[in-house]
Amino acid sequence: AQHGTTDGEWTVYGGDPGHTRYAPLDQIDASNAGDLEIAWRGSAMNYGPNPLVRSATTPLVVDGVLYATAGMRRSVVAIDAGSGETLWMWRMEEGERLAEAPRANPGRGVSYWSDGNGDDRILVVTPGYHMAALDAQTGMPVDGFGTDGIVDLNEEHRTRDGIPLVGTIGASSPPTVVGDVIVVGSAHHVGLRPPSRVNTPGDIRGYDARTGELLWTFKTIPEFGEEGYETWLNESATYTGNAAVWAPISFDPETGYVYLPTEAATGDYYGGHRHGENLFSTSLVALDSRTGEKVWHFQIIHHDIWDWDNPTAPILADVRVDGVERKIVAQLTKQGFTY
Repeated sequence: AQHGTTDGEWTVYGGDPGHTRYAPLDQIDASNAGDLEIAWRGSAMNYGPNPLVRSATTPLVVDGVLYATAGMRRSVVAIDAGSGETLWMWRMEEGERLAEAPRANPGRGVSYWSDGNGDDRILVVTPGYHMAALDAQTGMPVDGFGTDGIVDLNEEHRTRDGIPLVGTIGASSPPTVVGDVIVVGSAHHVGLRPPSRVNTPGDIRGYDARTGELLWTFKTIPEFGEEGYETWLNESATYTGNAAVWAPISFDPETGYVYLPTEAATGDYYGGHRHGENLFSTSLVALDSRTGEKVWHFQIIHHDIWDWDNPTAPILADVRVDGVERKIVAQLTKQGFTY
């Protein structure tokens, strides 16, 4: 497996597919770190009505260009890595979709896809839950992807009776690009005291990176007849929501598997309306990115009632255990444990 970035490029949110966030660069070391000076600064003050200075964006670096998100509208900004010059900026006017978005913030960043022959795209999920594909050189929406470069992620998403999609689902992490498939998670309102036991489920979906076509859906809260439904007693799987993946998603480019760190079901601190183990909430789930089929799962907490969502992308690593080379996935948790 690939561990760490290559030649200073940072083409995946976590640095590499396994989210090790390691850059094996050696120009800066203990002998010269104290002599570093700031070359340039980028400001988010003018991106939208609220700069939301607590930005969690991790810029990508592709061919000497930084790609980041900024401001409440989650504007996408391309910046020359050497000079700090803004090369282009793109944003989407979402109106009420933005006003009601559960995660109206700068987000954690963008994703990158290339066909290897000059079709290079930057992908972003907006606060209003649209997905845009932008030309990496110009920032223009890509013709042939969705409708005028935009996919409405509310379309073909499961709903609950009486619960609108607008205002109940969005995203804060960038999508995950595995080969020619884009895997998209979601984020809901913070579930401290939800107004109802009924909420939108956090399905995971795969899209064609070229066209934006929906390829598959994995239901983290199963429907009748599907694996795990029996772990939601008294038909609670029919109305419970959340169990989304709001953290970034790791992947193995060799197998095409994606590793989903799921969150708790509705609500964070009470589960009296959803007895049972509640698969696949607060679990680590491996899917085949090409089909959406489950490969395996490990439920970290049965029937989570403490908001112990899995808060970060799993880390993929090659390690030696008892003299044998092993491929492992490590999930860091809010409990301070590593699984």
